[in-house]
Amino acid sequence: MKAIILAAGYATRLYPLTENFPKPLLEVGGKPILDWLIDDLSSVVSEFIVVTNHKFADHFTEWSNKHSEKITVVDDGTLTNETRLGAVRDLQLALEGKENDDYLVMAGDNVLSFSLKPFVEFYKNVGTSCVMCHVEEKVEKLRKTAVITLDENQRITSYEEKPENPRSHFAVPPFYIYRSEDVIRIQEALDAGCNPDAPGSFAAWLSSKTDLHAYKMPGVRHDIGDMKSYEAVKSTYSGPEK
Repeated sequence: MKAIILAAGYATRLYPLTENFPKPLLEVGGKPILDWLIDDLSSVVSEFIVVTNHKFADHFTEWSNKHSEKITVVDDGTLTNETRLGAVRDLQLALEGKENDDYLVMAGDNVLSFSLKPFVEFYKNVGTSCVMCHVEEKVEKLRKTAVITLDENQRITSYEEKPENPRSHFAVPPFYIYRSEDVIRIQEALDAGCNPDAPGSFAAWLSSKTDLHAYKMPGVRHDIGDMKSYEAVKSTYSGPEK
């Protein structure tokens, strides 16, 4: 299994902190955010592919050179938030010539209170592409994210992006595992109208074509969206629970 880390955003809500520095490399708990993800997964992932923009590519290359793990940095060529490719096209770019493997796909700006290794084990057990989900009680937040319904075996029975009337309280954060035979269908999804900006839109499209399962998140995901949330995480985070 390989991992693709989506890190091509411009984090404009964190300006001026991220005006000239990428959010996934901000320090939390004594090391860059990405280090927490890589340290957690290095025993189950053979290669980490970090897709970023041209503005920050040198920062990621310098960071990757400090690691013993196999890390490939992919530059999507964009320079501004207005010209970004979108998460799905960045995923497609990262996969060029590498589609013959299974992929753990995740956003690079999240800090987790739990390990992702049980998510990988869940994927192996169910044998389908998978997403992660968690309970979100606030309807206003559900209307701003992807929402799924599940059967008794955690198979996805419906998948909607930003629904006006959510069918459940299961929200989908940006963590997915795709089988090799599924991940090659990205262009098919884009041709069918898949939204290139939303990272979960490919999974939503795929769920209408084949079975997908959802792993219920066992802990807390700290989404660093602005200075307040960043300072809060910095002051409390010390790594995934053992």
